[in-house]
Amino acid sequence: MTTQQLFYERAVPLSPTRHGTWSLEPSADYGFARNVNSVPLGATEFQAAAPEYPIVFVPTEGAIVAAALLGPRAGQNLYVVDDGTWRAHYVPAFVRRYPFVFAAGENPKAQPLCIDEACSACNQEGRGERLFDGKGKPTPFLQERLKFAQNFQAQFDRMLSLCRRLKELDLLEPMRAKIGLDAASTTALTGYFNVVGRDRLKALSGDTLRSLAQSDELELIYLHLQSLRNFATMGGVARTTAAGDARR
Repeated sequence: MTTQQLFYERAVPLSPTRHGTWSLEPSADYGFARNVNSVPLGATEFQAAAPEYPIVFVPTEGAIVAAALLGPRAGQNLYVVDDGTWRAHYVPAFVRRYPFVFAAGENPKAQPLCIDEACSACNQEGRGERLFDGKGKPTPFLQERLKFAQNFQAQFDRMLSLCRRLKELDLLEPMRAKIGLDAASTTALTGYFNVVGRDRLKALSGDTLRSLAQSDELELIYLHLQSLRNFATMGGVARTTAAGDARR
């Protein structure tokens, strides 16, 4: 998983010169995420995501990233249906942030906000919300989207800090899970995704556990562990999807 790209095809820095007449049409079509089987989560998202998705830890780009698992196979998102609507109640912020993203760099806070020009909701016909006003200033809509992206980045950084802590404490181990895709087949998820080992967690010293609790990282760890129950739910979603495909 490339943490900043995934479904972004042509992200370029926003500017009034290039995008002064552009608008973004509101849409509930999440078809752009159809071929992504996991997306990064900000730290504050664990509580909302844990009831619906397995939260796993994914090695990527020299780091480990916490992610909501959306499908058991690469290129498979079970939560986007044919008409582009999202099947679950909670839509991860990484998805809701689209088509905006900060440019990649060593210091994301110093990078410009970009927009994916390949996004079908972007237009120059005035449909939806303007990005810049007649004077080339960001509209309130764009300012709000910038704030959303900044908030996500802050929580993304906090999540990375948690992942570094888990690695330092040697709490992660390869995940072993099986998901029933249909009545006749299952798929095993092993090796690539990581989870917190319960025995490793229990072996930590009292001082370390106290430190994790004081930083609220222990709460995030328990939310992650609770979320692993959703593998059974994912199997049900997979079977429903397979049944729908068979009827068409």
